[in-house]
Amino acid sequence: MIKRLILLILAAILFTAPNFTHAQEQISLLDNTVEVYFPSALVFKVKAASQSDITKIRLHYQVDKMNYAQVTSEAWPDFIPSPEVETEWVCDMRKVSLPAGVKVEYWWTIETKAGDKLVTYSDIIQFDDLRYSWKRLTVGQLSLFWYKGSQSFAEELMAACQQALERLVEDTGVYLEKPISLYIYASTRDLQGAMIFPQEWTGGVAFTEHGIIAIGVPPDELAWGKRALAHELGHMVTHQITFSPYGAFLPIWLDEGLAMHAEGEPDTYLQSWLKKAISQQKLISVRSLSSPFSAKPEEAYISYAESQSLVEFLIQNYGKDKMLRLLSLLKEGNSCDEALTEVYGFDQDGLDKLWREYITGQNHSQSVFEYASLQKVNAEAILWEDVLAKLVKANILLGCID
Repeated sequence: MIKRLILLILAAILFTAPNFTHAQEQISLLDNTVEVYFPSALVFKVKAASQSDITKIRLHYQVDKMNYAQVTSEAWPDFIPSPEVETEWVCDMRKVSLPAGVKVEYWWTIETKAGDKLVTYSDIIQFDDLRYSWKRLTVGQLSLFWYKGSQSFAEELMAACQQALERLVEDTGVYLEKPISLYIYASTRDLQGAMIFPQEWTGGVAFTEHGIIAIGVPPDELAWGKRALAHELGHMVTHQITFSPYGAFLPIWLDEGLAMHAEGEPDTYLQSWLKKAISQQKLISVRSLSSPFSAKPEEAYISYAESQSLVEFLIQNYGKDKMLRLLSLLKEGNSCDEALTEVYGFDQDGLDKLWREYITGQNHSQSVFEYASLQKVNAEAILWEDVLAKLVKANILLGCID
């Protein structure tokens, strides 16, 4: 019975195969190319001929990105039916907005009036920024591309990225699941030239779905570049670990807090803003920090500083396992309040209360310590001035005084 079934299947294949081959022979593919006009467009070109009028041409393409369901887009270029047709379709980045380095797989379906059909083999085009001669450094799942600066410049940036990944694994349990490409532009101006609608303040951007980070790092601003890359990498890892078909919603304070935690030690400038907010009672509620931060510089500084402090509070007081569990629940589609309550026993309002008590007490203790240290220094200074006066009076230091 099984052998008979196999023979029937083979017979069906043999019966249908000649029709497909016949269709291939009736339509000739004369040209199939893609031109890259970075950053504005991809131009797909096709030329075909047949004994009958070609009446339908359709482009299929898939953009390489994180997906739970493979998405195939289609485009129908304009042309006049004829036995020989040449046409093109422009992928306008003002509508699609693809980052540098992203890969696009594509193929064509061509049909004639006589009913013949040709589906071309798929090919892949990479949307590269061809304005620069890129060099490449790959370590593990990270590939760093740069065109200005020495090899050691790239190696130091890569080392900072590896340290950020290690820090995230050790403190939060999150890790890199998919490869990431890092494009290092030599300036903010160069970076913005790689974007269609850049903001004036844009210095770096993480295309989380595509696994691509683009950032402007002049070779003489290496220290800033290390922190900025670690920050964007923190966003990338967090979004990879929480990516789900449920459309996980990460509150901004958690997303930014983890990204800043990836940088390492808190930024002293932002910490000064946090202390000022505490002393002036201008702290922003955790629930408010779930939404996009204010565009006002003062409020934005406080928002970033608070976000990092909130994440540090959760990690230091409750451990990495609970942080990883929190992210897992968010990935499953739970709201932030639901996830917090299940893992920690409090929602965002409860977190706000506990964190304020913690940070206010911590700031008070630090202020007391700083005050005591200052008093000690002042006391030692007064004592030394008294000793110095006595020595001068005793003519012991006369030989040393102008």
